[in-house]
Amino acid sequence: MKRLSPRDLRRLSKRLGLNFEEVSGVKEVRIVLEDGRCVVFDFPKVLKLKTPGLGEVYQIIGESRVVEEVVSPPTEEVEIPEEDVQLVAEQAGVSLEEARRALIEAKGDLAQAILMLTARKRH
Repeated sequence: MKRLSPRDLRRLSKRLGLNFEEVSGVKEVRIVLEDGRCVVFDFPKVLKLKTPGLGEVYQIIGESRVVEEVVSPPTEEVEIPEEDVQLVAEQAGVSLEEARRALIEAKGDLAQAILMLTARKRH
């Protein structure tokens, strides 16, 4: 198959109604996963493709890293006893910090926090 020159590619894109543009000034792109982790791209090259049928499609080019997302505390203050944190950490086999975050997310419900943590470990 013949490779298209940049000029031919631009012509074909125009005929198909595709519009490519680079998104400038991007410092970071975060993809937040369901389990609380994030895929983070620092200073990536980002291209935006506008298509008639699909809308906007973004392409991210760069090195990625996976980080633990910080769970922001709920709006209502939940008092989490240290004994509960230790119990959840022990039962779920996680660190004290992970147990504390799960308890905050579960609004202090021990069983729910343990279930959430064990479910995340299985995935």
